[in-house]
Amino acid sequence: MIGRDLDLPATLERLVGFIRSEVARAGFSSVVVGLSGGVDSALATAVAARALGPDHVHPLLLPFRGWHSAASERAWELIRAMSIPAVNVKVIDITPMVQGFVDALGLVASAGNAGGSVPQAIAMRTGNVMARVRMIALFDHARSEGALVLGTENRSEHYLGYYTRFGDEASDLEPLRGLWKGEVRSIARLAGVPTSILDAAPTAGLWEGQTDEGEFGFTYEQADAVLHAQVDRGGGEAEVAAAGVPLDVARRVAQWVESMAYKTRLPVIGPDPVTRGRREP
Repeated sequence: MIGRDLDLPATLERLVGFIRSEVARAGFSSVVVGLSGGVDSALATAVAARALGPDHVHPLLLPFRGWHSAASERAWELIRAMSIPAVNVKVIDITPMVQGFVDALGLVASAGNAGGSVPQAIAMRTGNVMARVRMIALFDHARSEGALVLGTENRSEHYLGYYTRFGDEASDLEPLRGLWKGEVRSIARLAGVPTSILDAAPTAGLWEGQTDEGEFGFTYEQADAVLHAQVDRGGGEAEVAAAGVPLDVARRVAQWVESMAYKTRLPVIGPDPVTRGRREP
């Protein structure tokens, strides 16, 4: 567990206040949220139900083929736990939409003609298509409901660049962006998120059997400890060593963060010719 000593009940109430005030400030009263069956979307949904009332939360389930049956069951468990009306829930099978892109882009043909590591690259490209199709469905549904899109990205994912640009990263407001993954889990438990969700392995659901930590090669707990030492405390290897993370793991985390840092800077804006190349303050 990372070293930040959060007042969990007070943090939960601040999240509730954030959603309530920002939704009202934008002139809305409801949110649409993509429920994945994971802890981040579960906490965002639970907080929104507290802030706006269950009637003003519209979960969207976006399964692909048969991969997400267990995740859908967990999502429905959360919906019932938060007393969100079933009539507010919409399920859209994104398989036909994704398949249309896969066919048009020739991803199946590319996979069939490739060897070595290329099929994994095709899986990544297909996963990005899935994430962006979900974004289209979320924003369209938000327009139909007169609602805002509630984001589910946490601080760990942000620094690790673990999201698809203009996909799961797209939203109108991000209540969890200030929380490390371990903190999300702790607050979710306090907020009444079901144990089945708290215990599920984190996954973006972008291909069958995919897990976040399987891709990383390190755990979220290790990443949180390293990122807390570097970001919150401004420390180097000594601070990381004090957190109890093996040096080789800490270096893998640092290398991952560096390789994905461009995502947090996108889009890079060109110079203004009027200022002769100087950036505006």
